[in-house]
Amino acid sequence: MKASELTSTLRALIEAKIPTFVWGAPGIGKSSIVKQIADERGIGFIDLRLSLMDPTDLKGIPFYDEKEHRALWAPPAFLPREGEGILFLDELNSAPPSVQASAYQLILDRCVGEYELPLGWAIVAAGNREGDRGIVYKMSAPLANRFVHLEMDVHVNDWRNWAFSSGIDERVIAYISYKNEALFSFDPLLNEKSFATPRSWEFVHKVLGATIGEALLLETISGAIGRERAVDFLSFLSVATRLPDLHAVLEGEAIEQADDIEVLYVLTSGLVSAYMHAPTPEKLENILRYSLEMKSEFAVLLVQDLQRCGVDMEHSRTFVQWVHQFAYLLE
Repeated sequence: MKASELTSTLRALIEAKIPTFVWGAPGIGKSSIVKQIADERGIGFIDLRLSLMDPTDLKGIPFYDEKEHRALWAPPAFLPREGEGILFLDELNSAPPSVQASAYQLILDRCVGEYELPLGWAIVAAGNREGDRGIVYKMSAPLANRFVHLEMDVHVNDWRNWAFSSGIDERVIAYISYKNEALFSFDPLLNEKSFATPRSWEFVHKVLGATIGEALLLETISGAIGRERAVDFLSFLSVATRLPDLHAVLEGEAIEQADDIEVLYVLTSGLVSAYMHAPTPEKLENILRYSLEMKSEFAVLLVQDLQRCGVDMEHSRTFVQWVHQFAYLLE
């Protein structure tokens, strides 16, 4: 299930308060999607890393109640008491069986010890698959049966949509557009410390914006995505010196068209990112006019990326001309 499908399905399951378990490889954004849904709805979000907990961390500490003349459990302060939200049990299958047993009662009965989960809170769990070279414990059948299980896959177009909306460096987006397979290269059979995932490409974005000297850039990026991929990525970046002036394109100035394939990938991603930073009808018209002279496949890529970012072109006079010119590629 790709990210966009997972997000829409999770929204419905969270609304219905149906416990859900999201499976997937490391670094693909499982927890980010759950947090995004909570932010969209303006509800609470509590992220519990169960792999770091003991059984008593969930159930609480026993104490003697003199009025009741019996032992009670003092529930932990980090569990919600009221309102609406998502209780996110991350790395559930990485937690020892004793901790999973404590979580089982919370998931099954929405209570543990003296604590009861408020009605407005939904439970979502996540974890890596058993073959992903992580520390995982096999979930018991009764615990697994308490969830709706969804598996998340990596899809380039979904990631690109997210990257444009999140302001990821256009050079990273361009490289992934140029080499789709570079987005995710995790192989559980290889004992690699660094490998490419959506999460590690976000690290690369931050590295490019940091004050790291040119001499150390290769080693630093290698630490995020692996050396072979880092060498290839930095070689790709060398085309930036041949990139047309993006500002001039947005302002409608006459700019010579690029022919190099690598340059065109950087150009299309750069134009989308630059436009989304400060969109105006005039800039959109200028981009569309410029695209009329581009290689057809890149003109289509540029417009499709703008549309995926929510840009409305229906009222553009140039877009009517664009559709007429490239209609044969849209059939």
